[in-house]
Amino acid sequence: MKKGTLLNSRISAVISEMGHTDTIVIADAGLPIPAGVERIDLAVHAGLPDFVSVLKTVLSELKVEEATIAFEIAEKNPSVYQAIQELTKDVKINIVCHEEFKSITKRAKAVVRTGECTPYANIILHSGVVF
Repeated sequence: MKKGTLLNSRISAVISEMGHTDTIVIADAGLPIPAGVERIDLAVHAGLPDFVSVLKTVLSELKVEEATIAFEIAEKNPSVYQAIQELTKDVKINIVCHEEFKSITKRAKAVVRTGECTPYANIILHSGVVF
């Protein structure tokens, strides 16, 4: 059995296959997932698993150089916005409108769909390098 925080085999595989600047999206239950982008669906029911728990776990495994969020989250979902700021305090954060955010997801290696049912709880993680 894998020793570590992240137990989901598909997320672990996607992270291991990522190169510098490749992206993975952690999404709420409502974010549209573009055709051709792998969907890793963790949603069980509303709120399970929650966005912050999944983000925290992915961050424990992935070297993140920068992240992208939609500016709408600051006003519409301040608690998740605050959690993102705390979890990514050493990471450059790009802030775009939600429509642009959705467009950027087309280039992601995968979208991890959580059960989060609060607005704009989405983040694009851009892979860094460990050397």
